[in-house]
Amino acid sequence: MADLLVVKAKIKEVKGLEDMNVAGDFADELSKKVETLIKDAATRAAANGRKTVQAKDL
Repeated sequence: MADLLVVKAKIKEVKGLEDMNVAGDFADELSKKVETLIKDAATRAAANGRKTVQAKDL
């Protein structure tokens, strides 16, 4: 994967992570999970005859 789908700087802004360290590879793995969620949502939308991915596809 060439591009990250998450903003590294925003990860530590998540409530509960303010006082924690975030490993360098965390953003890469999180981005992979996000990519999988997006692809699965697109598959669901297509299976329902839609070309628009909606929140309910997650």
